[in-house]
Amino acid sequence: MCGICGEVTFDGSMASSAALGRMTEAMARRGPDAEGIVGRGRVMFGHRRLSIIDLSARAEQPMVDNGLGLTIAFNGCIYNYGELRQTLEADGYTFFAHSDTEVIIKAYHKWGTACVERFHGMFAFAILERDTGRVVMARDRFGIKPLYLAETPGRIRFASSLPALLAAGDVDTDIDPIGLHHYMSFHAVVPAPRTILKGVKKLPPATIRVIEPDGEMKDHVYWQVSYERTDDEVNMPADVWRERVMAAMRRAVDRRMVADVPVGVLLSGGVDSSLIVALLAQAGQKDLKTFSIGFEDANGEVGNEFVYSDIIAREFGTDHHKIHVPSADMMEALPGTVAAMNEPMVSYDNVGFYMLSQEVAKHIKVVQSGQGADEVFGGYHWYPPLAQTDDPLAEYARVFFDRDHARMASHISADYMVDEDPSFAYVRDHFAMPGASDPVDKALRIDSTVMLVEDPVKRVDSMTMAWGLEARVPFLDHELVELAARIPPDHKLREGGKGVLKDVARMVVPAEVIDRKKGYFPVPALKYISGPALDLCKNVLTSDRAKERGLFRQDYLNQLFADPSEHITPLRGNELWQVALLEMWLQTQGV
Repeated sequence: MCGICGEVTFDGSMASSAALGRMTEAMARRGPDAEGIVGRGRVMFGHRRLSIIDLSARAEQPMVDNGLGLTIAFNGCIYNYGELRQTLEADGYTFFAHSDTEVIIKAYHKWGTACVERFHGMFAFAILERDTGRVVMARDRFGIKPLYLAETPGRIRFASSLPALLAAGDVDTDIDPIGLHHYMSFHAVVPAPRTILKGVKKLPPATIRVIEPDGEMKDHVYWQVSYERTDDEVNMPADVWRERVMAAMRRAVDRRMVADVPVGVLLSGGVDSSLIVALLAQAGQKDLKTFSIGFEDANGEVGNEFVYSDIIAREFGTDHHKIHVPSADMMEALPGTVAAMNEPMVSYDNVGFYMLSQEVAKHIKVVQSGQGADEVFGGYHWYPPLAQTDDPLAEYARVFFDRDHARMASHISADYMVDEDPSFAYVRDHFAMPGASDPVDKALRIDSTVMLVEDPVKRVDSMTMAWGLEARVPFLDHELVELAARIPPDHKLREGGKGVLKDVARMVVPAEVIDRKKGYFPVPALKYISGPALDLCKNVLTSDRAKERGLFRQDYLNQLFADPSEHITPLRGNELWQVALLEMWLQTQGV
């Protein structure tokens, strides 16, 4: 896993090596092992390397294959690169390295843009065809690896991080009112291709973009998950689904052990990460390194789940590391956490993942993590009511949206308020897409392909890569997700959610971990804002820069300052933290 960047011009000018240098420098923490810039004329690619597969210099990037006339900058990991390499070698291709990067080059040469359909993994890459001048960009099915874009007349730049594009300069940093509306309404989710800034977009997941030398661009969506199922699948008994999911989980976890360095696990103590540990132990992994983090209690809420992670560590004999963080240390880590965010991300556990990754990176370079299980297998509390409603769109918005359009007008300054309701319209249009007729399926689809991409997955990538740590997410194995989509909702909603996954877990995980009350990554001090956290929020929102920007109505801010605990969103988020985090991120990025 690494950081990539590049510049492509269409007006006859040369690509800027200075801009590439600023972008690669801004991504140094994503790839601390090596740096490279390759290009000529109108196209230039940059790369920061985190060495995971083929640690030799032969695998450094950007990688050039002069024989095939292809240059690539790649971020991610192709887990089935070994099998693909064997296929390509049988067809006469020869290799100079042992990396998955070179496999992408050869696969692209043989199969063209359809090569991505053969990849199991997480990836964002750009390929230059020397002989045509064409540039091809692609992003994995779930957007696990980011790819940000900044277009100006005659030029496009791309990078693995939004701050890298800002470092290159010449970006329109005005606030996008629709992006702001999504952030404030859709629980901080800003769906691709938008971001909070007018001048920065992102390539959507499962998308290939072909850029011609004259600047013409064409996108192709190469994968979509379907929730349609056969009559046999509708009537299939629970034990058959359990066996199928277990087999798919074993494959997904096993695939993500491909590395030339050790692989550990982020162990929260929940069902999802515990299942990963159990399957790895059953597969014969010895002395598996596992890591958990906890915070100080606040407002009567326990700030850690060590009791459950300890159970799993003892059961499977892992080399377990517990990190306990005092609130003072957490506050000190907040500026670094905000700086590491590719986009403003409101979830409290960002700082948890940031501090956990800092510690984990001292021991190991690759970890598996349990993100995605709730969105894929139906673990959230808003799914069961959808099975009973005649208006799934309204029910979903009632539970998931932080504020409706009418309330937003009393929170956001008139200069940034839009007339229509783009957030509700986005969800409405997504629910209306073919391929998911059941209300629960509609919610699972938008959560797994949009919300998950723009919140948990982005959070894990940003926070782990801030410390040169690669995180792999087996619950987003696309074959596992396709299987899960065909499981009828009632199997998922059993036992308070994730019923079929709990059936699988009961085969290998201690019952006390499975039958516990559902937990979340607890950071109580940011949920119940007081003391230093309240001072921080007040200071940033009353600063000269915040007043000059004028995003929020002053009477609304005064209400938040007076009693933060009285302004909690339906998803139990703190509204003061939401608005303060946005302003904090903008100031940190120099916007």
